[in-house]
Amino acid sequence: MTRFALTVEFDGRPFMGWQRQSHGPSVQQALEDAVHAVTGERTAVHAAGRTDAGVHGLAMRAHVDIAKDIAPFRLMEAINARIRPNPVAVLDCVTVPDDWHARFSCIRRSYEYRIVNRRAPLTHEAGLAWQVPQPLDEVAMADAAARLVGWHDFTTFRSVHCQADSPVRTLDLLSVERVGPRLYIRAAARSFLHHQVRSMVGCLALVGMGRWSPDDVEAALNARDRAQLGLNAPSDGLFFVAADYPDEG
Repeated sequence: MTRFALTVEFDGRPFMGWQRQSHGPSVQQALEDAVHAVTGERTAVHAAGRTDAGVHGLAMRAHVDIAKDIAPFRLMEAINARIRPNPVAVLDCVTVPDDWHARFSCIRRSYEYRIVNRRAPLTHEAGLAWQVPQPLDEVAMADAAARLVGWHDFTTFRSVHCQADSPVRTLDLLSVERVGPRLYIRAAARSFLHHQVRSMVGCLALVGMGRWSPDDVEAALNARDRAQLGLNAPSDGLFFVAADYPDEG
């Protein structure tokens, strides 16, 4: 039995999320079906993190155990051939030790949220970004974002359906960058709560619109009350961009 680590890119629009679901297609199911078509084996594909319906992946890390004798490059090429027409691609495939785990060995996860700040409707980026027509003040948004960095109880920014044992997390990074009409909000932490990134982005957008102040975001955080959340941003603009592991440069 060989353990393979995969780097996976996917468009989240057709899927109910990463995890296999009984009520719709998932990225995990698409990969597992492709692996079965290639190897004849029914085996689970484990990911660094779960994503919601409509959330995209640029470099999700995953692993799969396969008994068949197959080279990593050949496995990658075969999966990519079999997974069509699903918008999923394996970008890299390597063998890893048996104790390497895509989820439990991961020490940092990074996301990027994309906002297109313009009045004209989206064409090429429809479903791949959140269109906000009102002018956004990215300086005020960055001020508010800084209030959320660090060790906090993120109950306010946690879905009521979150299954994590604790709402306490250490947020390593939350930054806001404007490039023309596009805003990129980047977040990094060892782990995130369900809907945490989208909830933080929604409140930052309220600050950018002038409806909230940075102090309001800090007050919402300190309230530790989901009812105090201002806005949960849509899934369209959210991308899983990286998973980091020990001894990987």
